[in-house]
Amino acid sequence: MIGRIAGILLEKNPPQIVVDVHGVGYEIDVPMSTFYGLPATGQPVTLFTHLAVREDGHFLYGFACADERAAFRQLLKVSGIGARTALAVLSGLSVTDLAQAVALQEAGRLVKIPGIGKKTAERLLLELRDKLGKALPTLGATVPAGAAALPADSRSDILNALLALGYNEKEALGAMKAVPEDSGVSDGIRLALKSLSKA
Repeated sequence: MIGRIAGILLEKNPPQIVVDVHGVGYEIDVPMSTFYGLPATGQPVTLFTHLAVREDGHFLYGFACADERAAFRQLLKVSGIGARTALAVLSGLSVTDLAQAVALQEAGRLVKIPGIGKKTAERLLLELRDKLGKALPTLGATVPAGAAALPADSRSDILNALLALGYNEKEALGAMKAVPEDSGVSDGIRLALKSLSKA
């Protein structure tokens, strides 16, 4: 297994790049989130990689960080999700956004990604629900504790209410940290608003 590549960036043709490692050019497919952060051609680059061996060839995928690669590997385990779809998901959502969408069971954020229909989005959310957090070492910092603890429907209702009131997503998710695990929707909204008024 090739787990990491460090070399000189030779070509950038999204979603594929070519990295020269001691005279050998590796063709690597990357999500757009990684692509946008790449240096100029001719510059050194280091990527975390995933090697997929299939009947029609060996394919190398590259990622800017270990969490991105871990999320990609979890996406591949979902039935019906191939490498291209997994790359599309990570191109459309950051790992943090994906983790929050899974924690809040928000299919709406996934169906905006090309190639992801409602059924696929729901399957992704269901299958990643208990797995994504364990796969990402820094997930605790990306999903608010209060949001992760509440039942999925309560979390969504509270978050949607805050968004409808004009708060942005970052403010709304931050406010949910102040909501205890056993709060109902109305109490949760009240506590979240109280938290926002102090901010």
